[in-house]
Amino acid sequence: MQGKGFIKFMAILLGIVCLYSLSFNLVTYNVEKDAKAYAKGDVAKEKAYLDSMATVAVYPGLGLTYQQVKGKEINLGLDLKGGMNVTMEISLAELTKSLAGNTSDANFNQALQNAQTQMNAGGKDFITLFVNEYEKLAPNGKLADFFANQDNASQLKANASNGDVKNFLSKEANSAIDRSFTILRSRIDGFGVVSPNMQKQEGSNRIFIEMPGVQDKERVRKLLQGSAELQFWQVYQNEEVVNILENINKTLALTVKDTVAVTAAKPADTAAKGSKLANLTKGAPKDTSATAKKAEASKSNPLFSVLSIPTYTAENGQQALRPGPVVGWTLQKDTAKVKAYFARPEIKSLIPGTMKFMWSLKPMEGSKVFELYAIKVSSLDGRPDLGGDAISNAMQGYDQKNRPEVTMYMNSDGAAKWKKITADASADPNNKKAIAIVLDNTVYSAPTVQNEIPNGVSSISGSFTLEDTKDLANILKAGKLPAPAKIVSDFVVGPSLGQQAIDSGLSSFIIAFVVILAFMALYYNKAGWVANLALLINLFFIMGVLAAFGAVLTLPGIAGIVLTIGLSVDANILIFERVREELAHGKNTAVAIKEGFKHAMSSIIDSNVTLFILGIILFIFGTGPVQGFATTLCVGIVTSLFAAVLISRVIFEGLLSKKANISFDNSVTRNAFKNIAFNFVGHRKLYYVISSVIILAGIGFYIKNDGLNLGVDFKGGRTYMVKFDRKMNTEEVTKKLVANFEGEEALVKTAGTDNSLKITTPYHITDQDPNADKIVENALRKGLTETGAKFEIGSSQKVTPTIASDIITSAVYAVLFSCLVMFIYIVVRFRKWQYGLGAVIALFHDVLLVISLYTILDGVLPFPLEIGQDFIAAILTVMGYTMTETVVVFDRIREKLNESGKTDVYGEERNTLINFALNSTLSRTILTSLTVFFVLMVIFVFGGDSIRGFIFALLIGRIIGTYSSLCISTPIVIDLSKNEKKAVK
Repeated sequence: MQGKGFIKFMAILLGIVCLYSLSFNLVTYNVEKDAKAYAKGDVAKEKAYLDSMATVAVYPGLGLTYQQVKGKEINLGLDLKGGMNVTMEISLAELTKSLAGNTSDANFNQALQNAQTQMNAGGKDFITLFVNEYEKLAPNGKLADFFANQDNASQLKANASNGDVKNFLSKEANSAIDRSFTILRSRIDGFGVVSPNMQKQEGSNRIFIEMPGVQDKERVRKLLQGSAELQFWQVYQNEEVVNILENINKTLALTVKDTVAVTAAKPADTAAKGSKLANLTKGAPKDTSATAKKAEASKSNPLFSVLSIPTYTAENGQQALRPGPVVGWTLQKDTAKVKAYFARPEIKSLIPGTMKFMWSLKPMEGSKVFELYAIKVSSLDGRPDLGGDAISNAMQGYDQKNRPEVTMYMNSDGAAKWKKITADASADPNNKKAIAIVLDNTVYSAPTVQNEIPNGVSSISGSFTLEDTKDLANILKAGKLPAPAKIVSDFVVGPSLGQQAIDSGLSSFIIAFVVILAFMALYYNKAGWVANLALLINLFFIMGVLAAFGAVLTLPGIAGIVLTIGLSVDANILIFERVREELAHGKNTAVAIKEGFKHAMSSIIDSNVTLFILGIILFIFGTGPVQGFATTLCVGIVTSLFAAVLISRVIFEGLLSKKANISFDNSVTRNAFKNIAFNFVGHRKLYYVISSVIILAGIGFYIKNDGLNLGVDFKGGRTYMVKFDRKMNTEEVTKKLVANFEGEEALVKTAGTDNSLKITTPYHITDQDPNADKIVENALRKGLTETGAKFEIGSSQKVTPTIASDIITSAVYAVLFSCLVMFIYIVVRFRKWQYGLGAVIALFHDVLLVISLYTILDGVLPFPLEIGQDFIAAILTVMGYTMTETVVVFDRIREKLNESGKTDVYGEERNTLINFALNSTLSRTILTSLTVFFVLMVIFVFGGDSIRGFIFALLIGRIIGTYSSLCISTPIVIDLSKNEKKAVK
């Protein structure tokens, strides 16, 4: 085998990378294990311990802190950890109206309304829709009349065409989405979410936000949907505030009776070595790990036990106050305590009315330490010196030394006020002061003013990265254009449901893995153990690559890994079956293995490429769980090819060099699938009839059931998964809920067990009231309480009709695009359009059959069969199954033609050839189908209720895919070639 050394080198290199990537999980596991042992069940203690370890080096040798290591481990998705995800939609209609000065023009406002209606129905580009609608309503109207104003003079001229205005609006819309993303990310960072995941959904005005571990839904909704307020404030210097803080500390020492709980954590105390809290002001306790001393210190210095005054070591070696606007340093976990101290009545009287405290937006780099600022209130009404509406533009750029900076432009009113503010701040050449840039009552930046700025154009520079300046520019522009953001979909999973998902996911994973290992060992004897070793290596690679990519592991992701395990044996089965054919021809083991790998390679490449293409399409068109499934599927396909083909070949070469006895069968499996000569082509019309009957039955049930059972993904609404303490009658629950939902529909179905219900309702789904979610949940709880049973809401999901229409559009595009790509690939690979069309017809056949069976069986099975995003993922995966099976048969036909020196055959000779190809690959088709079927059955039984419908679609899809590849896709080539046969005659 050529390149054996290179393969070994790559395997070792990949192994080292995977081992390194997975090591972070091991380190965090050990730290969190110590935290649990220390806390002994006390959640607050456990959190305090982990907070104290944030800046402590925990990775031996590399010196990485717990916070850094935690950010590199494989993160668990919401369905495994619990938490919340939301999709925010930026209101481009309100943005456009604001840019036009909130005009009352009837045509303008009607165009906005029409464009929004089209967007809700699945339209894509709001700006294009708006411009088109306006031109319909006012054919001679000029949009520049609305948008060409003083603030936009540099970007838009008064005589600009409607096309120019459209380009301007598109740029402003994209800019508004970027700014909203920055603001929302800043708010999430301030919320303290561990490993949040935020993504701009390209090509739309939506932002997806995932927050593992978050359960306070109302707080999150309020946080994300509140309007951002940008402000500019003058600030006090450190030396102006220190005496006030000392008085507060003394007063608290006299009045605070409660002892402050202090975390006694190994080397990770709040004043850890090298931390920003190491130097406390006079009277503050020294760093010590003794709990008693810390508790005593917190009594005598309540404020300074959690707040440090910034100091530095002067030239004389003494501690001196650090000049500047930062008046204190506090660990994130202690900010609430400091805030509570400041809010006490006896402390409020010590703080001047012209002073208020604000925290920095983010912690100091490499720590969990936040900076405290003392804001100077100079107006009688308590308003800031300058508001965000004064900013006309802000751009990132570079200064004269090529360092990143931000240039800020003020409008005329803002420039006049800015001149006075900057003059005051820079008046003392020996004590230049800072101006705080504040967003949502947190300090984003506090640059020092060097000189008076008379023209309203300012440069903000410092130790910025390019990303910092981009974010700051977006923040500064945030006050210019109001672009309200609203939640159009959300999904909440309780922690108990997440733990159940972990348990069921791991159970299905382990059992499925054992099933595959046992099957391969029993069927293929010693060769099966080679495949099993390659499978173990493949699993290690999959997890390592996912960790290296920073992938988020979800339940569909685990299903994708388990499914990949089933698919990874496909390559080995293809190889082993070809080796057995060569052995049957009397060749020795070494030659048979060489020929087996050689002849199987074309089929392996084709089948894996088709499935990989489907995975990419899933990733592009899917969101959330569908993308998780697609990610693990694509990674698994790549690592499977490497492990099953290359590594297993190296193992066989090693065994052959040692003259080991390698067997590919046993007495039971030796003659399996021998001498089969089934006439698939001859019975094809019977198969057409069977498929037609099922599809017609599906149409009948579709009419009977008034359409498909669409999930909230496709029709909009709210869904709740509720678990009761006893068996529930769905009709009784429905009556109670409908009464509380003001007569609105409530669809109640069992979800796996009699005491688990899935409740779906469109109640208030189009209501724009920000309290609508709370209204619906209160009505739900009231109705459930009236049943007299105890209940727990495990998860909830909301999808507005707007986003539901987009999901439908994406699903249709995904299926159609998949078919087009498959057709092109087959035609290019096999050079006959009949093969490509036959494969595509089979794909549509499979989709119709799965949907028909879903329609027929809905209501019969003890779990809901809804058409949602997961179902689309299942459909596309089923299409992948059919394609992998079909291309293997096509490969055998091509191989046989090449052996005979012909490019094609016709008539009865073609029928014979196709039957030969189907029968000769039957063992591979059946064995691969069985392995995947076993895996899916294990996930179906042990994988939990949340993915049971999804796995059921894959199960019936596996059966249909096998049936389709044998009985539809290849035999149909005969009927597509009838005209060709007549021409030959």
